[in-house]
Amino acid sequence: MALAIFDLDHTLLDGDSDYLWGVYLTEQGVVDRADYERENERFFQEYREGRLDIYEFLRFSLRTLKENDPGALSAWREAFLRERIDPIILPQGRALVESHRRRGDTLLIITATNAFVTAPIAARLGVEELIATVPECIDGRYTGEVSGIPSYREGKVLRLHAWLDARGATLGDSTFYSDSHNDIPLLQAVAHPVAVDPDPPLREFAERHGWRIISLR
Repeated sequence: MALAIFDLDHTLLDGDSDYLWGVYLTEQGVVDRADYERENERFFQEYREGRLDIYEFLRFSLRTLKENDPGALSAWREAFLRERIDPIILPQGRALVESHRRRGDTLLIITATNAFVTAPIAARLGVEELIATVPECIDGRYTGEVSGIPSYREGKVLRLHAWLDARGATLGDSTFYSDSHNDIPLLQAVAHPVAVDPDPPLREFAERHGWRIISLR
C-alpha cells in the first residue's frame, strides 16, 4: 500500500487549528480572555520549542469541551471552520493531497490536535483516514480527558503502527509531510520523509540527513 501521510497544522494549513480554536473561543466569550490567551500562548510557545507537556496541554484545551453543551460546541465549530479554517487551507497543500489521490495512494492525516477540531478539516480536504488525539466522550458529553494515546511526537509513531497493524499494512512505501521538529520521530520512520516549510530545527535536521524540503506557500 502506497501511503501518503500529512501533518495538518502549518503543513496543509497556514496556521495552527488548535491555537486558533482557542483564540476563537476567547473572542466568543466562551472562556476568560486574559487567562485563556496567556495559557494558550504559553503552550504554543512550548510546542514550538519542543518542550510541551502534552497531557498538561490537553487538560487545558479539552476543558472547554467538558464545560459546554455539545450542541453549542458544534455551532461554534461550524462558524470557526468557515471563518478561520477555510481561509487558511493552503491551495498548494490541497493540490499535493490531490496529486497523491490521483496516483491511487492511501491518504492519511495525522495530527496532535484533537479530533473534535480536526475531523471536519480532514473532511474538507477529502481525506477519510485521520489519526488525531481523541477526546473522551461518555453518554454524549465530553469528559475533558483523553481516550488512548495522544498523537504527539512518539505517540504519532505508536498510533500509526496500530493503524497499520489493523490493516495488515507496513511503512514500506510511505511518505510523510510535516513542518515541525516535533515530528522527527515519525519522519525517521517512513520511507520518504519530506519537510514542508520546516521550522529551523527541522530544516537543519532535514538538510543534515538529505531529506527533501518543499514549500506549499
